[in-house]
Amino acid sequence: MRTQSRRAPRAVLAVAAVGTLISSLAACSGAGGSGSSGGDSINVLMVNNPQMQELQKLTADHFTEDTGITVNFTVLPENDVRDKISQDFANQAGQYDVATLSNYEIPIYAKNGWLHPLDEYVAGDTAFDQDDVLKPMTQALTAADGKLYGEPFYGESSFLMYRKDVFDKAGLTMPDKPTWTQVADLAAKVDAAEPGMKGICLRGLPGWGEVMAPLTTVVNTFGGTWFDKEWNARLDSAEFKKATRFYVDLVREHGESGAAQSGYAECLNNMTQGKTAMWYDATAGAGSLEASGSPVKGKIGYVPAPVEKTDSSGWLYTWAWGVQKASKNADNAWKFISWASGKDYEKLVGEQIGWANVPAGKRASTYDIPEYRKEAAAFADVTRDAIAGAEPENPGVQPRPAPGIQFVGIPEFTDLGTKVSQEISSAIAGRQSVDSALSKGQQLAETVGEKYQ
Repeated sequence: MRTQSRRAPRAVLAVAAVGTLISSLAACSGAGGSGSSGGDSINVLMVNNPQMQELQKLTADHFTEDTGITVNFTVLPENDVRDKISQDFANQAGQYDVATLSNYEIPIYAKNGWLHPLDEYVAGDTAFDQDDVLKPMTQALTAADGKLYGEPFYGESSFLMYRKDVFDKAGLTMPDKPTWTQVADLAAKVDAAEPGMKGICLRGLPGWGEVMAPLTTVVNTFGGTWFDKEWNARLDSAEFKKATRFYVDLVREHGESGAAQSGYAECLNNMTQGKTAMWYDATAGAGSLEASGSPVKGKIGYVPAPVEKTDSSGWLYTWAWGVQKASKNADNAWKFISWASGKDYEKLVGEQIGWANVPAGKRASTYDIPEYRKEAAAFADVTRDAIAGAEPENPGVQPRPAPGIQFVGIPEFTDLGTKVSQEISSAIAGRQSVDSALSKGQQLAETVGEKYQ
């Protein structure tokens, strides 16, 4: 699956480095319990987001009832669950059979020999229908050895959200496939279109999964990259500088107040409360904007992530299931995954909980369900197309040494991305220039790149 060159680092990846993996998505607090796995039971360690909690509630009456397999859940906040997963999987302790991992960790864990390949299970489970899983998801969960190590529970990309009513009142038209240049022009025109309304909201909050996620997609489409195929750091390139200046200038001139401390949650709130006319971010945001009771329900338009030099620029992210290599219950673990990521589970959620709660973004067939299409009519097709068009192996205009659209798929990126993000946020706050921020980032990236050369 992976055709681009990838040089092995001189040093073996340390468990401590993997233990620092942090997600780009926010999670709520929660807890669960675990028991000794064995016989007709499995232990599942998962993040405590709402859709996972809904799965936990449905498991006993449906999966266990049908299969006789008891599932012992441990449910933790995101950062906590990642630490616990990395410790258990790195040590191959075997306490947990299945865990929630993202497309960032799975290739890294697979390379370290911590995961059980799923290809044989997929081949023997025709009802699961791997071909129905959106291709970018399958690619993102396939490791360098060409084997599949994860199955998505749900997925997302990124797109541009805008207030249709505000644009109509101002006599403006959003292009079907906007460029960033067009978006900047529109942001200036709708700035202050309503009292207290800004032209656009963009993440500025420090974090490799906060400001660096959307900014890296802008860098990609402007022709830049973190590293070239020889692992040379390129943060000081003209393309990387141009993209970063554009992003920083746009959010400083027409973005939300306090942008340097605004992340996904803050921009979602601004858009929901009518404080911004546009927002570029995760496709997952649409569900909240269109939820019952949302002040802007029915007022939002959705178009693909803006581009410059590439055909598409949306990112790719998924919460997926991985099986620990040391698990003694791999067969039962697969049965759980097949159920939790299967077609029938999505129908179960729609019928039992509501179609807006379906863990979408992973299967083509989801978008053929009439009830789901009705509930998600405003954004379903744009979301599906964004995910289908994502290219984690080739997100820019030049070859990359590692996969990833809004991140670089190496363990060191959690630290590197976070440190660089702090410099970018400082530039957004006006405390330093973009050139100064990227000069510091270049030095950090060079240190990382040297390990792989």
